[in-house]
Amino acid sequence: MNRMSFSLSLYARIAVLIGLSVLCCALYLHDGMSAKLLVFLGALMLAIVSLVGLFHTQQKQTEQVIRALANGDFTLGFGKSHPLRAQLDEVKTQMQTTRFNLAQQAQFLQALLVHIELAIIVFDEQGKVVEINPASAKLLGKSIYNVADLEHLAPLVEQTHNSLKTIANWQRGEQTDTLSLQISTALIQGKQRKIITLHSIRDALQSKEQQAYKRLTHVLTHEIANSITPLSSIAQTCLGLVPEGDHFASDEDKDDLNLALTTLAKRTEHLSEFIARFRQVSNVPKPNLHAEPLDALARRVHQLHLRLCNAANIRFDLEINHTALVMLDSAQIEQVLINLIKNAIEAVTTSQQTHINDAAIAIKTGQNIAGQSFIEVTDTGAGVADHVIELMFVPFFTTKQQGSGIGLSLSKQVMQLHGGDLVYLKHPIGACFRCVFG
Repeated sequence: MNRMSFSLSLYARIAVLIGLSVLCCALYLHDGMSAKLLVFLGALMLAIVSLVGLFHTQQKQTEQVIRALANGDFTLGFGKSHPLRAQLDEVKTQMQTTRFNLAQQAQFLQALLVHIELAIIVFDEQGKVVEINPASAKLLGKSIYNVADLEHLAPLVEQTHNSLKTIANWQRGEQTDTLSLQISTALIQGKQRKIITLHSIRDALQSKEQQAYKRLTHVLTHEIANSITPLSSIAQTCLGLVPEGDHFASDEDKDDLNLALTTLAKRTEHLSEFIARFRQVSNVPKPNLHAEPLDALARRVHQLHLRLCNAANIRFDLEINHTALVMLDSAQIEQVLINLIKNAIEAVTTSQQTHINDAAIAIKTGQNIAGQSFIEVTDTGAGVADHVIELMFVPFFTTKQQGSGIGLSLSKQVMQLHGGDLVYLKHPIGACFRCVFG
């Protein structure tokens, strides 16, 4: 029998006690007060004590059942004869159904958080993480446990008391990402919460920038080319029409005309070359990606330049620290590395002439703290001046007298099309350009 059931029902016990009381009362009325009165009084006290005990037992059993329900334990119950058994079973069924529905909703929300690409973080009033999805660690490059882990974004989150939508930069490894940040506050289950959503808009901004740049390039090159081509043709024709002999007032006038026409022809030719380079910058082809070991690529490029460096008395080192497969277009990445090594050779050659440092170049593979594969080129040249760092990836910006200013810009575009970036890292000696793969 259930440990919570009664041996006799409460009503049966009460009936028995009332019967005993009536019997004692009858005996008292029939025989007088004497000892029978004491028996009556004792029976009455026993009835009262028994009733109190039964009430206390019932109350205790009810408390145990309710406490068990509150703790999610549905095994306890009342006996078959208990008057509240039917109501208790109905409450159990409703609670179990509600609990099952809530568990299903929680599983659905948890699965949604796991699969959604939008980074979502929920903080409590003390700034501790209450809920976070895997996309957050993937986007930010680290785990977040407290609002302070958001570094320079933390004050923005702490000072927002209603809602805020803004754009912020985030440094993930060597790459600077642009994030769309939205902060809102909500009262959830009676507690104040701050909900943070983040997603990267870097690729979208770069895509819009490249599209605008291509449209501008198309218009400019079309209009300028249409003007330059006839000018060059006219200049060449005029040169051919300059008469021979003494038909000019002086030889000086003839020379001036020849010089003017020659200059015009050369300048139009240079402008045509500039337009060709302009088109080259704005029309970088999409990479044909395939898996390739990063070390094999580094060895190939190192071997290609080893003889040239030896001939120039430049030490050329190869350091392999990472051999993972990387999705890349080997032809494009090789061209990027060739351009970087060419710049490094020029830098160390200049340092040799000025006796700044020993001439050395190194190509190295590795993995950064964000888990991204990289291949970098370092040199012992004079490095890059601080005022040049922000401008060196701008198309046609150059500090070289004979430079075109498109090498680094093209290289950066190629790396961005690979989902990565080309970044400059400041070293105590020389320069370091790192190709980071996404």
